[in-house]
This record gives sequence, structure tokens and C-alpha cells, in this order.
Amino acid sequence: MLHPSFHAAQTPDKPAYVMAKTGESLSYAALEQRANQGAQLFRSLGLKPQDHIALLIENSFAFLEICWAAQRSGLYFTAISTHLTASEAAYIVRDCGARVFIASAALADTAAAMAPLLGTGVSCFMVHGTKPGFAAWEAAAAQQPASPIADQVVGLDMLYSSGTTGRPKGVKPAFTGQAIGWVNPFMYHLIHTLCGMQADSIYLSPAPLYHAAPLRFSMMAAALGATAIIMEKFEPEFFLRLVQQYRVTHTQLVPTMFVRLLKLPEADRRRHDVASLRAAIHAAAPCPVEIKQQMIDWWGPILTEYYAGTEANGVTLANSAEWLAHRGTVGKAAVGEVKILDEAGAELPPGRIGAVYFAGGPAFSYHNDAEKTHSAYNDKGWSTLGDVGYLDADGYLYLTDRQSYMIISGGVNIYPQETENVLINHPAVADVAVFGIPDAEMGEQVKAVVQLQDPTQANAETARLLLAYCRQQLSAVKCPRSIDFAPTLPRTPTGKLVKRLLVEQYRQAATVG
Repeated sequence: MLHPSFHAAQTPDKPAYVMAKTGESLSYAALEQRANQGAQLFRSLGLKPQDHIALLIENSFAFLEICWAAQRSGLYFTAISTHLTASEAAYIVRDCGARVFIASAALADTAAAMAPLLGTGVSCFMVHGTKPGFAAWEAAAAQQPASPIADQVVGLDMLYSSGTTGRPKGVKPAFTGQAIGWVNPFMYHLIHTLCGMQADSIYLSPAPLYHAAPLRFSMMAAALGATAIIMEKFEPEFFLRLVQQYRVTHTQLVPTMFVRLLKLPEADRRRHDVASLRAAIHAAAPCPVEIKQQMIDWWGPILTEYYAGTEANGVTLANSAEWLAHRGTVGKAAVGEVKILDEAGAELPPGRIGAVYFAGGPAFSYHNDAEKTHSAYNDKGWSTLGDVGYLDADGYLYLTDRQSYMIISGGVNIYPQETENVLINHPAVADVAVFGIPDAEMGEQVKAVVQLQDPTQANAETARLLLAYCRQQLSAVKCPRSIDFAPTLPRTPTGKLVKRLLVEQYRQAATVG
């Protein structure tokens, strides 16, 4: 059976999870006990299948124990970003309709500020300590039986979009009513069938668990009976050290993590043995071609890329061999069928850039937002995540950018991802964002904001060199008219660039000017 309860019976002392910093491990037996007690506590509070809980907890055993408790209770569980403000997090608790809210003592200030914003009927708990208004989760759960609840049924995550283009919205999957051994068929196909994760695998999770892929991969690892190493946060050299220390076989990353790994000094990269890695899965954003090529040269042809969203309305997949034959692709359709549409909704032939839609994929809805749900579908029932791209003659998808990021300068459509992919390969560049700013003559002009490896080099000469570097590889219309420097760029912890914050900053400056 694909569930940690099965492995608790078969291999009770085996570590299900290990915290990277401390090396502390959580056995399958302990996970089973705490998940059962959590499920019993939910039932004692009156929660029934299809009710909701929300949690605001940093990467920890408690986070995963609570998710597994909700999973076997038939509950929707919503994990909240630990980087949100109190009002932003409280909005999610209210919007998802959570009847139980569980916070961490490490985030007690945010949780305390949230409490008066949650409304009535929400039971508040805290892990790793407690504050006024919050009951101690561990103490309350410890009073419950460690036996399974009588009505176990699969619960599901209901996660919120990262909010890179606006206020986050919950993506609510259909309740299946399946027995607790049921898992998402695509996740099983990707992680087990294609990438080979099984009970003897060691999975390394480097990202925040409140995001879809890290949470789902870490839970699938326990469903398969593997051991998952949970990093509190991503640190590139520490990641490599963990691969060597635990002989890690599988991991899941995002392109910005590849960039940070490759920007390490050569000696630091080479001193760690990564030969145990069998599969490195990546998604979340298009990966610059040169960056991915360097990762394959370093780790071997073990990279598997997929394109999908929290909405799970469709999926494309490409292993390393396919990518090397179709450099730059994010894969071929594995769930649903990819369609490329023009502005009028007509289907485009291979090679033509347009909006990316999935036909025949699973349906989804945005919780409490019928208008946003409606706007994601066309009149044929095909759905989009708002990305732009094209198909090649073999049916492989290439993403050019998000629709909302397209720059129109002098009537020419410019996709900033292409320019970002060039600039990030310059050895002086640590991170880059390209976007459009108002221009009286052209409508918009291309602007780049760069984070340098060495901030002391942020000067006019460096900007000139970077502009020249870009013009060597791209037509002038795609190159920035100017480059500014910033100490850091606004990214989510999973590596997604929150470009709207930069766009708003520059547009406000233009208005004031």
C-alpha cells in the first residue's frame, strides 16, 4: 500500500524524515503514532471529511505530521507561506474556510497578529511552544488514542497560488473519497515510474514545504517508504554536502537553485561526491539552456523537467535525452494535450508563439473566485496558466514567458525571459529581472535590474559591459535600454520572481517623475 501506515507496520524503525541541520530523524512508527493522534484530535474537534485546516509552520517534523493527520482524515489542508504578513496569511485562513489553524512558535508574532483577523469558529493551536490564545498542539494530540480513526479517507492539499501576479487564490482539487492508500496518479508516474523512487531511495527536499512540489514530493517519498531529508532552507554548498553524506538518490529543485550551485567556486563544487544521484527533477520556471546544459555536464543525464502548475490542469515532461534532442523544451504532453492559441483563440501551427492551453486535462477551480476560474478557460473547455510558448514539429513545448510579462515596444512583442536567460550566464550576474517600463515614444522600453555576484561592482562600467554582452547574443530590440542594480531581487523561496513588485516600483517612479 502506498502510505506511511503500511511502512510503519513493515519497517517501524526506519527514518521517514530527517531534518538536515540537526540530523534528527522521525521513524515511520513515530510518524504513524503522531499522525493518528492528530487525526483523532481533528475528529474530537468535530472536523469531518472535506472540512479545512490551515497551517503556518516552518519546515519541520510537525508540519509533515499534521499534513499526514489531515490526509488520513479526509480534510483539505492549506499550507501558508511563512513569509506573508499577518493580514495576508489571515486572508488565506478565512478564504479557505479553515476550522483549525495551527502555527509555529517560531512565527508567534505573525500568528498572534493574525488571531483577531480570523473571525469566529476557528480553533487555534501552536507547535513547538504556545502563546495566549493558542492551545499546545502536541499536548492536545498526546491525549488522543494512537489508533487509526474509524473513518479514514484521503484528504487533499488545497494550496494557494504564489501571488506573483496578484492576490493568491486557492486551487481546490475534487474530493476523491478514496481509501488512504490512494495517491495522485501523475505524481506516482513521475516520481516512481519515470524517476525510480522506491523504498530504498533517499530523497533530498531543499525548498519550503508550503509550496506544492516540495510538499507533494516529500509526502510521496513517505508513501513509497523512502527516507526524505528536509532542508530548513536551501544553501547550495550544504545541499551538496547532504548529497554526499546521505548518498541522496533523488531531489527536486528549481532553476534558481541550479544557478546558485553553478555560481559556487569550482573547488567547492568538486569537493562533494554527487555520484549517488539518480534523478534530479525540476520545474517552476523555464531553465536557461546554458544553465541546464552545465548541470547535465556536471551531474550526468539524470535531469527530468516538467511543466505544470498548482492547478494540475496538464503536465509536460522531458527527460535529459529528450531535452538534449530538443534543447530548451519543457517537455511533451503527459497529462492533457498542449494547444497554442493566438489572441483570437485560434490554434497556431508549430513554431508560432501564443498562449499555452491544455485540452483534455483535469478540471480545476479557484476557491471563491468564479471569475478567475472562468477566465482560465476558453469556450472549448481548454485551460491556461497564463504562459506563452510554442510547439515544435515533434510536439515539444517551449515556454517564452508569462503572458502578463510580455513587453510591447514600438509594436514589437518582446518576451523578457529570453533576455534574462542571456544575462544570467554572465559570470558577474547572480540574478536578473527584465521587464517593460513606460516610454513616451515606444510605449514601453526594456529595463533590466541585476543583482551582482560582487555588489561593489555596481557601476556604469559594469552596466556598459553587460549591455554589450547582451547585444552580442540578441537583437538590439530585445536588449535592455538601461540596467540598474539591486542588492537582491524579490523572489519567493521556491525561486519564482515576483516581477510585479519591480514593475510597480518603476511605474510609480515614472508617474511621480
